[in-house]
Amino acid sequence: MVPLPKNVPPMERTADFRCRSCHAGEGSTVLDLGLQPLANSLVRPERESDVERCCPLVLSICRSCRLLQLAEIVSPDDLFNEYVYFSSYSNCMLEHAAAYVEDCFRTQQLTPKSFVVEIASNDGYLLQHFVARGIPCLGVEPAHNVAVVARDKGIATVNAFFGVTTATDIANRRLADLIVANNVFAHAPDPNDFVGGIAKLLSPNGVATLEFPWAADMLRNIEFDTIYHEHVFYYAAMPLMPLLARHGLQLTRVDVLPIHGGSLRAHITRRGVGLVDASVRAVLDAEERLGLGGDAPYEEFATSVGSLRSNLVSLLRTLKASGSRIAAYGASAKGSTLLNYCDIGKETIDFIVDRSPHKQGLLSPGKRLPILSPAALVERRPDYSLLLTWNFADEILSQQQAYRDAGGRFICPVPVPRIME
Repeated sequence: MVPLPKNVPPMERTADFRCRSCHAGEGSTVLDLGLQPLANSLVRPERESDVERCCPLVLSICRSCRLLQLAEIVSPDDLFNEYVYFSSYSNCMLEHAAAYVEDCFRTQQLTPKSFVVEIASNDGYLLQHFVARGIPCLGVEPAHNVAVVARDKGIATVNAFFGVTTATDIANRRLADLIVANNVFAHAPDPNDFVGGIAKLLSPNGVATLEFPWAADMLRNIEFDTIYHEHVFYYAAMPLMPLLARHGLQLTRVDVLPIHGGSLRAHITRRGVGLVDASVRAVLDAEERLGLGGDAPYEEFATSVGSLRSNLVSLLRTLKASGSRIAAYGASAKGSTLLNYCDIGKETIDFIVDRSPHKQGLLSPGKRLPILSPAALVERRPDYSLLLTWNFADEILSQQQAYRDAGGRFICPVPVPRIME
C-alpha cells in the first residue's frame, strides 16, 4: 500500500444521507471522484461533440450498518436497458462460470427436476452449462440487447429487473432450488427489494449464491476504479448479515475468490436450513482485523487513492516526455473511472483496444478515446499499454504475447502504478 501521511483527515458527514439497506440517516463521505460520465455510455464517433451526461460519483459509508454505497445513484433504466458488456468475450469469465457450475454439482443435489434461476444472466455464459446438463433454468436479464443473445443460444430469459415483483411472477409458476447472482447484487439500487425477491423465490431447502467484489480487498488494494455508477454498493460480510436476517435468510458459507481483484461468494439459505460453515466466522474475523467497523481503513483508502493518481500521472508523463507511444487495454467501466478521475486523455493515450466487437469503433466516455480491436497493438506497436482491465491481467498478457515479443509492455495501475515484466 502507498505510504500514508501521518495526519489523515477525518471523514466528513454526507449531507442528506439515508442508507439504502438499514435506512439509518447518518453517513460519512469516504471518497469523492467528482463528476463522471456513465461508465458504459460509449459514444458513437458522429456524436463526439455532443455534451455528455455526467453525475457525481461519491462513495459514502453508513455509520450504522457500515455498508459502503454511492451517495447519489443513477436510474437503472439509464444504465442497463441497453448494455455493451457481454461476459462471453472474456475467457476468464467463461472458465469461472464453468468452475462454478462444477462446484454446484459437487455440493448440491441438482437433478433434471431442479430449477435454476440466474439474476443478471447476461448472454447466457453461465446458464449454458446447466442447459447442457439438462437442468431446467431461467435467466433474468434487464438489458434487452443482451437478453436477445441469450435467447438465441436457447436459454429461456425474462427481460426484466429483479426484485420482489419479478420474483413473485416466477415463483407463482415455480420456486427455485438454486438462485445465482454473480456481479449484480452491488448494482441493485434497493437491496431490500433484491434480497426480498430472493426470499420470495427460493424453495424451502434451496440455496442462493451472491458473488460480488469484496470491499475489504477494494480498500487494501486501492481498487478505486471499481467504483462507478453501476456499482451502487460495495459489500463486505459485516453489513450483509443484518440485511439477510431482515428477510428470514442466513449466510451459511463464504468463499473468498481472486476474481475481479478479490470477491466473495456468499451462500444463502432460509434461516435454520443447513449448518453455518466455519468460513462465515473466518471472513467476519478478517474484516474485524482490518478495522472495517472503524474509520481508519476508509480514511487511508482515500489518501492512498490520491497518491496513486499522482504516481500514475507522473509515470505516464515521464514516458510520454521520453517519446514513448502509449495505448490502453480494455474499454471497461473501471477504465472509465480511472481515466476520468486521473484526467488522462488524448494528450497521453492514443487509443484503447478491446476484444468485444460491441465496443470497437466507439469512443470512451468522457475522454473520447477511440476503441479498436486488440490487433491494433501489433499493427501500431505502441511502446506501452495501460492495463485498464487489470483484473484479467494474466489472460490479457497471454493473449498479447506477440505484442510483448515485439517489445510492447503493459502498465498496471493498481495498487501501485508499475511497468509489468
